[in-house]
Amino acid sequence: MEIIIPLILSGCGLVMISSLSLRNSMAGGNPYVAPLRQFQFIGMGLTLMMICLAWSSSSVRKNSGKLFALAFFLLVITAIPGIGIKVGGARRWLNLAVIRFQPLELALFAVPIFMADRLTDENSIANRGNFQSFVRPTLMVILMMGIPLMLQPNLGGTIIVTAICFVMHIERKGWKYPVWGFILAVAAVVVLIMIAPYRMRRFNAFWDPWSDPHNTGFQIIQGLVAFANGSLTGVGIGKGLQEERYLPEGDTDYIFPAIGEEFGLVGTMFLLIMYALWTWKVYHIYRDAKTPFTKSLALGLTASVIFPMFVNVAGVTKLMPLSGIPMPFISSGGSSMIFMWAKVGLLMSIKMENNQ
Repeated sequence: MEIIIPLILSGCGLVMISSLSLRNSMAGGNPYVAPLRQFQFIGMGLTLMMICLAWSSSSVRKNSGKLFALAFFLLVITAIPGIGIKVGGARRWLNLAVIRFQPLELALFAVPIFMADRLTDENSIANRGNFQSFVRPTLMVILMMGIPLMLQPNLGGTIIVTAICFVMHIERKGWKYPVWGFILAVAAVVVLIMIAPYRMRRFNAFWDPWSDPHNTGFQIIQGLVAFANGSLTGVGIGKGLQEERYLPEGDTDYIFPAIGEEFGLVGTMFLLIMYALWTWKVYHIYRDAKTPFTKSLALGLTASVIFPMFVNVAGVTKLMPLSGIPMPFISSGGSSMIFMWAKVGLLMSIKMENNQ
């Protein structure tokens, strides 16, 4: 089930992307480009999953520092003009030979591995159980990943990295220092929103999108209208009106409302149940883990899948401001899909070690 459910989710995303791409044929474009590209990304993800499946926990731990350093380096160079690709006002991408790569996804893969290693290393400062154990590695990792992410800028990615680090620290060391860290993090987010005009516009759009329905509030309103159009069972595949004319980013950030319109509440609840069921199955991997490292790693990998799902769903349903985080296994895109499957491979590797 740990593999089957992501396959189902990826299949649902592929169906939705195929439905959306039908509009290309009506406009004279090729309707097969987007679904074929997504199919290739799924294949690449499954290949990386098989590689990670054969990766023992000792090898993962041995290379944790190298992965973390690579993720940090790629995040830093993304912010350099001429190297990072600027899309929608943010420089979050690198243009590789076969794929436009988002280093955040590698960071969300590397951070749980590095944190699990540092938090369970008996010789590290993290084992002392005092304030220094919160500074190193938890606060250090947050700052090292958060600073280059904010230079992009990518507040949503920074929040997810921070949440993963906090959860992993709490599981190992308790609530004492993360509570104060959480309060400071919330205060920092408020300040960052207030000092950046574009973030204030996004927050105002979240708070009252109908105050500017044709500009800042347009995307949020159209997403809600898509859910309303879908009602209980949806308008039918390929028949959504919002995705055809009004709904921006219908195959990436806003694929959940697009699914809600064509498949209704039944379709969206099915997806959420799949995520919940997958989380429950992965919980058993965490519970049965034989070593502190694999236990902490299983928790961090699971959080790096579920937190982006919550952020995406909360953003498109107007529970929090939009963040540009894709829907795991479903949204169009290569970076997210590939590393989501890599996480599945590591989790299955831990499961195999549990069963030995």
